[in-house]
Amino acid sequence: MIDKLKFYIDGAWVDPAAPSTLGITNPATEETFARISLGSGHDVDRAVTAARRAFSAYSEVGVEERLSYLHRIIDGFKARLPELARTMTLEMGAPITFATERQATVALFHFEEAARVLARYQFEEPMGPGIVRREPIGVCGLITPWNWPLNQVASKVAPALATGCTVVLKPSEIAPLSAMLLAEIIHDAGLPAGVFNLVNGDGPTVGEAIAAHPGIDMVSITGSTTAGVRVAKLAADTVKRVAQELGGKSANIILPDADLKAAVIAGVHACYTNGGQNCQSPTRMLIPRTLRDAAFSAAREAVATIRLGDPLDPATTMGPMVSQAQFEKVQALIQSGLDEGATLVAGGTGRPAEVNHGYYVRPTVFGDVTPQMRIAREEIFGPVLSIISYDTEDEAIDIANDTPFGLAGFVQSRDREHARAVANRIRAGRVYLNGAPFDRSLPFGGYKQSGNGREFGVFGFEEYLEVKAILG
Repeated sequence: MIDKLKFYIDGAWVDPAAPSTLGITNPATEETFARISLGSGHDVDRAVTAARRAFSAYSEVGVEERLSYLHRIIDGFKARLPELARTMTLEMGAPITFATERQATVALFHFEEAARVLARYQFEEPMGPGIVRREPIGVCGLITPWNWPLNQVASKVAPALATGCTVVLKPSEIAPLSAMLLAEIIHDAGLPAGVFNLVNGDGPTVGEAIAAHPGIDMVSITGSTTAGVRVAKLAADTVKRVAQELGGKSANIILPDADLKAAVIAGVHACYTNGGQNCQSPTRMLIPRTLRDAAFSAAREAVATIRLGDPLDPATTMGPMVSQAQFEKVQALIQSGLDEGATLVAGGTGRPAEVNHGYYVRPTVFGDVTPQMRIAREEIFGPVLSIISYDTEDEAIDIANDTPFGLAGFVQSRDREHARAVANRIRAGRVYLNGAPFDRSLPFGGYKQSGNGREFGVFGFEEYLEVKAILG
């Protein structure tokens, strides 16, 4: 049993104000392998007090010194990357190869990107009769999820530290251990006491205390739309800045001139990234109605290549859902697809035949899905793809936009200009054309109920800055 019962506050690992422990479950074995403490409002108060005190000095630290801190964090991260990856495999089930090449590596990229932006960023510029100056916003409360437990932490912590802010972090209580390792790396980098603080806990207690705390100037949350709404309401009383990266139900429009087989196979695998526990996954595949049978065949071919199994086996390509609750949610939504009359192309309810324990879900594809079915409207957060047929391009775009979400979109066409014209009509914060790779220098964030604000690159950097005009 791994015990991680302390919080990182004011430069030291300290006991919680009141003892309350939670077991951390390995979703592949269903066994508890670690324990953490659950914090309280008192612990948040301590962390905010430390961050508030540290801010006055850290906000004045020069660019070169902040860069030196970031580079030391980067070096420490690289040295412990295998340990970070393995920890995420244990706490949330990501296959070790994926955890190493994607989960841990993309988290590292956020620190590297923050350093790149900081090195060339102009914090002051003349404008008209005055000067526009950008200053760190202050103490930042950061609330992060379990599906990319280190990536989402890094996407917030890195720009916050780079801009001169101080931090109170609440990682997900389901997968907190990798964030605690990052706290050790940050401590070893020598940041002044109080600049970075970590308090574990659940959303209704620690998350809400952070959102409502008058000593916090900004709160950034990645999570469900329901959680984002709650945080925004609590933050409103103190008029703090709120940045939200929330749910998604992204559409993948395959146009008639695309290479259908290649596009469908790639689309299935993109939907199943991280076991489908991915907010921007293209979970709605839109295909020309005349290509229905060929699309179904290609989808079955893609599913057949997936290897489920022990996440610590480098050959495994899909692990379990993160928890029993997530497993049950996905099962219920698969059943709803069957009940509402969708055609089961692959997968279905129940555990895969090759595993008899762990929160594994059968990779599932539904065809003949209509836009009003639950599987076409709700964020499933599991390996479930809905194939929706369309007759005209305008209809496809209408279906893509007929969702309360707007995080991402995908378009496939042999004609790049045509794909671009369709992309312009999709109401989402990011659109990928023809399998374009993920990029961390370009802004990431949503329209509508997928949130507000942006992360990554210079746009994410500026979320943590206030704008001051100096005249005369």
